[in-house]
Amino acid sequence: MSQKQTILLVDDSENDLALMRVAFKKAHCSLPLQEVRNGEEAIAYLGGEGLYGDREKFPLPTLVLLDLNMPRRDGFDVLSWVRAQPFLKRLSIIVWTASARKVDIDRAFDLGATSFLVKPTNLETLTAMVACLAEWIKVNQFPSINADKANLYSRTGA
Repeated sequence: MSQKQTILLVDDSENDLALMRVAFKKAHCSLPLQEVRNGEEAIAYLGGEGLYGDREKFPLPTLVLLDLNMPRRDGFDVLSWVRAQPFLKRLSIIVWTASARKVDIDRAFDLGATSFLVKPTNLETLTAMVACLAEWIKVNQFPSINADKANLYSRTGA
């Protein structure tokens, strides 16, 4: 794709968000990063609801980095909602969480996660992970997602 690939980071931890911003800089990753802080905000962003209706300012992401344990709808709720939306079901969603529990891994994949990553415990490992992710985005082929139809479906409740 010729346009910048946007990443939507969904995480309620200000510390994790700040570390991710630092890791992006240290990895020289210039991909646009949008942030929301809970599952309700993620669904509003992806559905183009409210202030997120401006797709110039809040473009549909190429991929979502999704934490599982959050207030106001957890990551599992977000996965379920996205996979039920006809025009978002192709969206790449990488679960990015502190949990390495097998039950969480299996449930995330059952709900349609593209990948499952455990949050690293140090900045160096996180930076390396971000660098790998950025390279993967550059070489990976992503399916098309129609923002207008995604907005229409979220407004009609389909």
